[in-house]
Formats: sequence, C-alpha cells, structure tokens
Amino acid sequence: MKKNFIPTINISSIINEGLSSKKSFSTINEIKKASVNVGFFQITGHGINKKDINNVAKIANKFFNSSNKNKMKLAPKKWNKKNKNSYRGYFPNDVNGKEGLDIGDLKVTRRYASKLKNQYIEYIELNKSINKKSIKILEDYYNQLFILGETLFKSIIKIYKKDIKNSQQTFSRLKTLSTLRFNYYPNQKKPIEISKEDGVALGCETHVDSGIFTILYQDTKGGLQVQNRKTKKWHDVPYNKNALVVNTGLALEFLSKGKFEATNHRVLWNKNKRISIPFFFEPSYDFKMNYAFLNSKSKSKDNGVIFENFLNKSLKKFIEYQR
Repeated sequence: MKKNFIPTINISSIINEGLSSKKSFSTINEIKKASVNVGFFQITGHGINKKDINNVAKIANKFFNSSNKNKMKLAPKKWNKKNKNSYRGYFPNDVNGKEGLDIGDLKVTRRYASKLKNQYIEYIELNKSINKKSIKILEDYYNQLFILGETLFKSIIKIYKKDIKNSQQTFSRLKTLSTLRFNYYPNQKKPIEISKEDGVALGCETHVDSGIFTILYQDTKGGLQVQNRKTKKWHDVPYNKNALVVNTGLALEFLSKGKFEATNHRVLWNKNKRISIPFFFEPSYDFKMNYAFLNSKSKSKDNGVIFENFLNKSLKKFIEYQR
C-alpha cells in the first residue's frame, strides 16, 4: 500500500497524559518530523467529539443556504454600509469565488471591543443571522480548538526545551487574533485561476497561512492539495472522518527561524458545493514575535515584530481582506 504524503498522527497521548510522558515524547517527535518535512499532518485522538464537529458543519451549511439578505447582515462595511465591522464577518463569493464567514473570539463583548479600539478585535452581532443555540455551539467549538492549538504549540515549545508556560505570553483570550472561518465553495462555473506551475484549475489560489497553526475540518468532497517543498509535486489531503488537518503558518516559521516552514497549499476546482472550516490559531495582537522566544542562543538584534503588524502585512496578499 502506498504511503500517504500527509502523515496521520494519533495525539491522544498528549491530550490524555500531558506533554511529559514517554508516549507523549514520541508523539511530539512525530509532530516535529511532520512539521519540518511536510508542514501538514492529520491528527486523530484530538479529543473533539465528532458530533460537535458535525453540528458546526450543519450551522455552516444552514448559514450559507440562507438568504443573501440574512448573510449580508454580518458583512463588513465594504459590503454593508450599515455595519461598523471591517475585518470580521461575511464576505460574498464575487470576491474570489467562495463565500466566507470569519468569526473571532466569541468571548469578546461589544463594550470590550469598543474600549480597545483595535483594528482586528471586533464584536460581531451573530444573533442577527444565527440563532442563540447555534452561537453557543460555535462558542464551545472555538474554545475546544483554542485549547487544541495551545496544546500543539506547547509541543513545539517542548521541542525547544523551553517552559510550556511561555505559551501564555503568546496567546491570551480576548487579545488573540485567532479566527474560526466557514468557507463555502458554491457551484463554481469557472476556476478562480489556472495554476502557473502545472496548469490545474483551482477553486482556491495557492497560498500559505499567516498564523502559528491552522486546524481544519474538510468535508467529504476533499480537494485540498499540499505541495512537496523539494519536488514541487502536489499531493491530495485525503478525507478522514476521524481526523482534523493541521498545517504550520508564517508566524511559526518566523519564531523558529525557518525550521517550521509554512507550506504552499491550494484547493482544486470541482464544480461541486464544498464546505471547509479552518481555525487559524493566531497570537495575541500585541505579542512581540522574537527569534529568542524559542531560540535561547539567538544573537540576532532588532528582529522583533508585533504580531498585529506581521498579520497586517501577510493579509495583503488575500483578495477577501482588501477592505
């Protein structure tokens, strides 16, 4: 049987036993190997109930199948002048061939966002378009993914033999720029672009992600492809009902001085409706990214950058964020 390019890792040991057991040490090494060599891996034993994931997918489907009027209630001011939000919310499919809904930390209140006045920390009135029960499900799912992201990041800190409590410097609820996104690919009549590398029709452009990790649910349609950094060949990420897909982003690449490189990925054009739900695990807006955070021996000077500024620069390449 041909071995899949994308490794599958059972992380139940670090979920159930913490990061210090012998079995966890072996799991952490698997995460390291997959991150360094591929930049993508699938995780099973992640502790998130399949029913919870399915319920979130149902909410996403219900939202995208609702009326345009209902969806536009959550759109940023670029598309709905009545709204104040510019970063979070719904964007229509005439932007880049897919619809999306970006949800930030659901612990953020209107009062907190108003007082903070940060460009990325916005309060969205989800109840304009989504019912109270569904919002509670989304809140619980966001919480679970945030904890899972922290666990994966602590594994990286462990690799560098640093104190895992250092993750508290990086991620803080209410300050985190982590995003739960719904992606909906409708019946695309034409691809959004033709790959310049191999002439393949695409439903989502070739790109890398901005944050530390992306934790993704993809539906049975699949379509996600990852590029082998050495051969430049593209590989399918197979659908696995028990797994979530994880990939490294530019922020982790920066902190690790390139060791954990962000990997190119894309989505094939397939004319069928498709849902994917990525969670972009991103640091607090005011986190000072510095090589010395993971690398004690780093002698580099003046290499720090505030994550908010790092993200701002990274987002410029995405059409949907040109608002």
